[in-house]
Order: sequence, then structure tokens, then C-alpha cells
Amino acid sequence: MSKKTILITGTNPGGIGNSLAREFHAKGLRVFATARNTDSITDLADLGIETLSLEVTDPDSIKVLKEEVASRTSGKLDYLVNNAGRNYTVPATDIDFEQVQLTYEVNVFGVMRMCQAFTPLLIEAKGTIVQIGSLAGVMPYVFGSVYNSTKAALHSYSNTLRVELEPFDVKVVTVVTGGVKSRIARNDWQLPRDSIYLPIEAEYLRRTKHSQEVGMPNEQYAKSVVSQVLGGRHKRQFWEGSFSYIVWFLNTFMPAKIFVSGLSIRSEHH
Repeated sequence: MSKKTILITGTNPGGIGNSLAREFHAKGLRVFATARNTDSITDLADLGIETLSLEVTDPDSIKVLKEEVASRTSGKLDYLVNNAGRNYTVPATDIDFEQVQLTYEVNVFGVMRMCQAFTPLLIEAKGTIVQIGSLAGVMPYVFGSVYNSTKAALHSYSNTLRVELEPFDVKVVTVVTGGVKSRIARNDWQLPRDSIYLPIEAEYLRRTKHSQEVGMPNEQYAKSVVSQVLGGRHKRQFWEGSFSYIVWFLNTFMPAKIFVSGLSIRSEHH
């Protein structure tokens, strides 16, 4: 019996995708791991994982990848994990629209392109799409308006995609991810010198790194996610990472006004 196949985007060392690739491989799946440059993921190749080049913002790169994967799997794919992502943590009044566009290209349009390209392979296998979402898509994390909105868009898109692919026996699962130690906060964003938030710049800088300071180890996150994805329960979404269950509870049971007030920077600003 042939191994189940899985394609994971964004698998550079130190990140969520790398740990997911390792854990799925350890569970006996045939893993296709991608990165812009495969030289950056030789650690996975050394484990016997098949590494392939992918630029999620480039339709031609996605097309080449799809054809390569299809040729290796006889036109089938059991799992697609859309993990590649980009952070952009800047106050809404200070955003650079080139950065906004690039963040949407990676976090939203890239996912849409991947799903569109690989759906035929997933239908053949009656497979599963796993979307790596975020608490940022359900809570107004301060200074994250752009990133938050990309994840909210991803969640909404995935909810609709789930309904549309259900007749073809393709499942769509969203992992609402809390704090996890990864590479996503590696950029050192700075406030413009005319920002209205300059008086609290230290607080801004603290918040840009906060998720990494309190995040769950990505290996622990990967073990839990892989266990749930392969466990056969087929939830529409599950919550994983630091603070995920707290946010789920508050978002589900607390009045919105109380939920939002707890995230405010008002007391720090005055």
C-alpha cells in the first residue's frame, strides 16, 4: 500500500512548516516540503523528505510545482497544508501599501492559488486541505490590522471552500493558531518618525515580539496538529498554540465589548 502524500508550503528551518514536515514524515507520510530556495531546507532532504521550490506569489511557480507533484503521485494528493505566511505588524495609520499588498499576496492570494491548482489532485484522493490560520483572524490584535485582516480573509475563504468542496469529498480544516515560536516575527518593523504612536514606541516594539516570547515550541505545536489532522475526527477547525483556548472561550462566551476592551492600549497611551 502506497504512503499517503502531503504537500506543505513554507518549511524553512525554525518555523512551523519545518516542524510539521518532520512530524508528518515521522508518522509515515510521503512529504513534499517547499521553500523559495531548496538549499534552505536541506535539513529536511537529509531526512528523506522530498524538497521542491515554490514561490507562492508566482502563478507559474505554482503551476510547475503542481505538474511535478502530479507526476510523482499519479495525479493524487492526500493533504495540502497551506502554511507559508508573512507578518506585518504596523499601526493601521502607518501602513505602507506595498507591504500590505505583499502580505495579502502571500497570506491570501497565494493560498487561493494553491487551492485552485491542487484541487484536482485532492479530489482524486478524496483529500484534505489544512489551512494554518491564526488567532489574529478572530481577535483585534493591536498593531496587526493588516496581518489580522489577511487571516480573517483566510478563515472566511476556507469556510466557503469547505462547503464548495464537500460534494467532492475534499475536507477543509482550519488551524486557528495561537502563540508559537516561529520565524514569522523575525522582521524588525519600525514606527515612522511622524507616527501618532511614537510616544509609546517601546510598547509597540514589545508587542511585535510578544507572541515569540510566550509562544508554544513549534515542535509541540506540530505534534498536536499532526495528531488531530490524522486522527480522523474531521473538525472544521481546531485551536492550537499559546492562548488559543482562552481566546476561543472569550470569543465564544464573552460579550464583544469586554473581549475587545481587554486588548486595548488606551491605558498605556494616557
